[in-house]
Amino acid sequence: MEVDLIFQIAAIGIIVSVLNQVLIRSGREEQAMMTTLTGLIVVLLMVINQISLLFETIKSIFNL
Repeated sequence: MEVDLIFQIAAIGIIVSVLNQVLIRSGREEQAMMTTLTGLIVVLLMVINQISLLFETIKSIFNL
């Protein structure tokens, strides 16, 4: 499961990087920045979700 998450994050990074380069080369710097920020937010949400699951697991282990 953790490996899947790593591959998903890597795929998002690759897609964002390619889109960013295409947009910059076509003179759309603002859209390139928005694409990068969107990718960052998506990855952060994925990581936050995993951290939430970790805390839930810890709570259940210690009966909190």
